[in-house]
Amino acid sequence: MEPGTNERRRAEELVLEVQRRAFRYFWERANAQTGLVDDRASNFGHERENVASIAATGYALASLPVAVEHAWVKRSDAIERASLTLRFILGMPNERGWLVHWVDGASGARVWASEYSSIDTALLLAGALACGEFFSKDAPDILTLAEELYERIDWWWMLTNGGTQPDKRILAQGWKPEIGFIPNNYDTYDESILLYLLGMGAPARPLPANCWTATIRKIQNYNGIESLRSAGPIFIHQMPSGFYYLRDQRDVLGWDYWVSSTNAMWIDARFCRDRAGQRKTYAEGFWGLNASDGPSGYRAYGAPDGPEDGTVSPTGAISAITFVPGLAFSAAIRLYDRLRERLWGTYGFSNAFNLDADYFDPDVIGIDLGMVLIAIENRRSGLVWKLMAGHPSTQRALAAAGLRHTLEPPPRQLLANGSRPS
Repeated sequence: MEPGTNERRRAEELVLEVQRRAFRYFWERANAQTGLVDDRASNFGHERENVASIAATGYALASLPVAVEHAWVKRSDAIERASLTLRFILGMPNERGWLVHWVDGASGARVWASEYSSIDTALLLAGALACGEFFSKDAPDILTLAEELYERIDWWWMLTNGGTQPDKRILAQGWKPEIGFIPNNYDTYDESILLYLLGMGAPARPLPANCWTATIRKIQNYNGIESLRSAGPIFIHQMPSGFYYLRDQRDVLGWDYWVSSTNAMWIDARFCRDRAGQRKTYAEGFWGLNASDGPSGYRAYGAPDGPEDGTVSPTGAISAITFVPGLAFSAAIRLYDRLRERLWGTYGFSNAFNLDADYFDPDVIGIDLGMVLIAIENRRSGLVWKLMAGHPSTQRALAAAGLRHTLEPPPRQLLANGSRPS
């Protein structure tokens, strides 16, 4: 037996359990009458939050094919849950197809004066499409419902601020009835790659291709490792890559997003390692700077220019498994062996911790569990990637972005030779 085989088998078993417990969250924390999924929950208790996240609900839909493949739930039960959820969502209040970020889990009513969110609607849609593709042969109505969600979204309304800026080519982050379009736009490289690809692949009035080139792409360089960034949290790379498989592809501008995301994982891990003398968390070998809970509340922790205070995200580190599997497996084992009494609960690892502050988050957050569940499955079988690739919108989107397969010997450069940064 080769050295390390037993350790790798143990790591594989552990990440499978991480995935199974993440699915348990989506199954248990969905409202029985609506299918809407709690935004967050205690990892060590059973109280209901009753504030649902439309994005977490999207991940719940994407988790159903994974659960059926693993026999964690009966296919008939998964179909019933998907149908219930999509039918309720189609009846919820919307603004030209866009949905509210946070809603009451029982009624679907808007809470916390939250916005009709472009990225959260996109996550709901992506999960619905993957789910619909999976059940398309034995329950075609699931895909029909998902495509109804897709077809009713007015992409140009969110793009042009309701027609008031007809030449605008960057999407607004959301709209509120009290103030109209919120001032922030998705104008730089981040998780909005998912949003733009869905928009350019849309069946009704898709976004124009020049939206793809309108966003700014900045290079970060950390000790010779280059990556694209607009912020430091690693979720901005992990979120779109959960649904779209972009390995060995370059876009019309010459960028390789797989290289960018892989390098971002290395930057995060090495940044923490380089500061082991400054933070107890990093000294113990932990990494994973992400948008997460922390000692002073929810913050967008990131590398290489922060903020950081020793808070790391277990799901952030493990969700790197599609890009840097060795680092992710090691992180999972280290977390379980050293901190399971403080972090390991009903739904796997809690959202965040900080050894410097003796802080251990009691909660889990739905979208982070969704990212880790999908990442683990894509590394194992590529299931969600295959489901999304099977929908006609994906080929339209990839063509609009100029994404094409390229044959280049490793190591691949972030930007193709002769290309200029946008």
